[in-house]
Amino acid sequence: MTSSVIQGFTKSLAMTVLSEIGDKTFFAAAILAMRHPRRLVLAGCLGALIVMTILSALVGWAAPNLIPRVWTHHVTTILFFGFGLWTLWEGFSDKGDEDDLAEVEAKLDSDMKTTAAKATKGSKDDDLKKQKRPFLTSLFSPILLKAFSITFFGEWGDKSQLATIGLAADENPYGVVLGGILGQALCTTAAVLGGKSLASNISEKMVAISGGILFLIFGMQSFLSTVEP
Repeated sequence: MTSSVIQGFTKSLAMTVLSEIGDKTFFAAAILAMRHPRRLVLAGCLGALIVMTILSALVGWAAPNLIPRVWTHHVTTILFFGFGLWTLWEGFSDKGDEDDLAEVEAKLDSDMKTTAAKATKGSKDDDLKKQKRPFLTSLFSPILLKAFSITFFGEWGDKSQLATIGLAADENPYGVVLGGILGQALCTTAAVLGGKSLASNISEKMVAISGGILFLIFGMQSFLSTVEP
């Protein structure tokens, strides 16, 4: 494993862990795991995060081939500094420790009520539909698909996704993918196994401050590599 892969791996792993712990998708995985089979929730959430990591790394890898590498390097540096200051502001302003958990729980409760209402209306035809359903289709549980979609769209446009794109544009994309997937696996498994009690006991303020400092360190490293002769 070359030094560039290791560097991309370690940066991606640290960034992913500090970005995802206490994130809304982390809370969603914890709450879903309390209400549905854990293996399905874990498979759906982790599958979505792996797909998102690979897509983000591909975009970051392609960017220097479409735009001059100097530009992508400057954009990445600005992103890291911007995300660092943003994350620090969130940490020091005490935004969200319990608010995010309550918001995610309320949204999932609302979705469950809507799903239950629809299921009641169509319950008469359920047995017939299950008999006609192809074998491969039946493997994709609605719970797994729900966990996948909630996580995928929850991460879309999130700062962790944009940071992964920037990191892949500046570091070895293979290392970024490996580190990102390992980080996502660790965080998602902790959320699913630990449940709501773990999610509610995490100090989101400390995680946010640590993440903000890490982003600023990455930004400084990127900036110094630009100005060095």
